Amino acid sequence: MNAPIYNRVALIGLGLIASSMAHAMRWKGLAGEITGHARSPETRAVALEIGLCDRVYETAAEAVAGADLVVLCVPVGSMAEIAAQIGPNLAPGATVTDVGSVKQAVIEAVAPYIPAGVHFVPGHPLAGTEHSGPRAGFATLFQNRWWLLTPLPDGDPAATARLRTLCEGIGANVDEMGAAHHDLVLAVTSHTPHLIAYTMVGVADHLRRVTESEIVKYSAAGFRDFTRIAASDPTMWRDVFLTNKDATLDILGRFTEELFMLQRAIRMGDGQQLYDYFNRTRAIRRGIIEAGQDTAAPDFGRGAPATTGTET
Repeated sequence: MNAPIYNRVALIGLGLIASSMAHAMRWKGLAGEITGHARSPETRAVALEIGLCDRVYETAAEAVAGADLVVLCVPVGSMAEIAAQIGPNLAPGATVTDVGSVKQAVIEAVAPYIPAGVHFVPGHPLAGTEHSGPRAGFATLFQNRWWLLTPLPDGDPAATARLRTLCEGIGANVDEMGAAHHDLVLAVTSHTPHLIAYTMVGVADHLRRVTESEIVKYSAAGFRDFTRIAASDPTMWRDVFLTNKDATLDILGRFTEELFMLQRAIRMGDGQQLYDYFNRTRAIRRGIIEAGQDTAAPDFGRGAPATTGTET
């Protein structure tokens, strides 16, 4: 059993990421005590029932009192409201982090409420599944997944290093980058692909010449993956697109240009261009597998229990 990295960790929002953090920290002995807050009385009751938290509070301000690490696990659109509530109760020397998949908007929302002497280190674990709620979490969610930290330019390096140690302790690979670069990278690797997935499932829904039963019965691998991605939390993704608007629109515009190019190649019967394009892009898939971020198992490992899924 490891020595605790933080004596008291407060989890604000008790969904998949927070519950997985709680399980992982208990498993590895990285937190002396875990407190929590959720708006829903039902969620608070479940968190106590399954042992996620030692104590659960009705308000976020109560939950953070005395904590040396506070993790904001709420939708990006709620960050400012929560930060305003907890600001006066944050302990001197404490670290505040978050798990939002947009970073510039979170910094703008949270930083004004962080008092002097408290460290704010924004973060983003690239891990998740299509399931949500406190019962969805599991201790190995972050194993070999990336956890991105975007420290503020005037932040305390020691606070960042301590948070990195926790993230690595629960199994994650940690990297650091600027907030603006993070938002551009995630627009390419997550945000725009999710938007495309939602759109493709919407197309199938509106194509009345193909019945719903046919879509379900004859669902091929690509469409199955689209539906898995599109099962993600609607509130979270609404906030992602509204707060990472510029980067997402930029990448979506580039995607549209590529799509028009492929559309023309198909129309003109240019098989060589299609082959060259698909061959070049297939190399990216190989790189993902070689990096250990997915599996080359038959049928993409669908026969095995899923440990990761929709990531933000």
